[in-house]
Amino acid sequence: MIDIAQVTAAPSPDLLTPDNCAVLFVDHQPQMFFGTGSGDRTAIINATVGLAKAARVFGVPTVLSTVAAESFSGPLMPQLADVFPGQEIIDRSTMNAWEDTAFVEAVKATGRKKLVIAGLWTEVCVVLPALSALAQGYEVYVVTDASGGVSPQAHEHAVQRMVQAGVVPVTWVQVLLELQRDWARQETYMPVMDVVKEHGGTYGLGVVYAQSVIGEHAAG
Repeated sequence: MIDIAQVTAAPSPDLLTPDNCAVLFVDHQPQMFFGTGSGDRTAIINATVGLAKAARVFGVPTVLSTVAAESFSGPLMPQLADVFPGQEIIDRSTMNAWEDTAFVEAVKATGRKKLVIAGLWTEVCVVLPALSALAQGYEVYVVTDASGGVSPQAHEHAVQRMVQAGVVPVTWVQVLLELQRDWARQETYMPVMDVVKEHGGTYGLGVVYAQSVIGEHAAG
């Protein structure tokens, strides 16, 4: 039942904000991309970098992690590392990042209870830490277009498994706009538009058009 007297113009506590979430990037590495077959790999790279820049614009804490970087999988993709120059990259032997002490300590150090996770592959390196974090009381959001599995079925079944457990599926643009949420927030307006124009595909072209016709402050 709705108590009309209690209805106010206020956001849901379920929404992501710059102050309540952290973004975790897991295993965006060459060897992992080689085995990714669930979707266009260039699109996954674009979505991953777009998500990273969204986190940077809003000052959201991030954790970068790789698996077997020197022995098998190669370094973190440079486009992602370049967004966070000088930031520590936590390399692991564990497929489940949540079984690596350094990774978990880095997540705990953010102080955030909502975790936004993207990674390769969805069915292993995303599912395992997502379910593990969920079991320990975190709220988990998985960025499906910045993640990929070895096949469409592997990716989709992994997302279904996580959703059934309570994970929330999102896209990178959804995260970006949820963090902005009000075009009157001028301090992040132009940086958000820059990310959209660079990584938002036809949405970004629409912004270019609107700003050229209406003016640089054309919204959304």
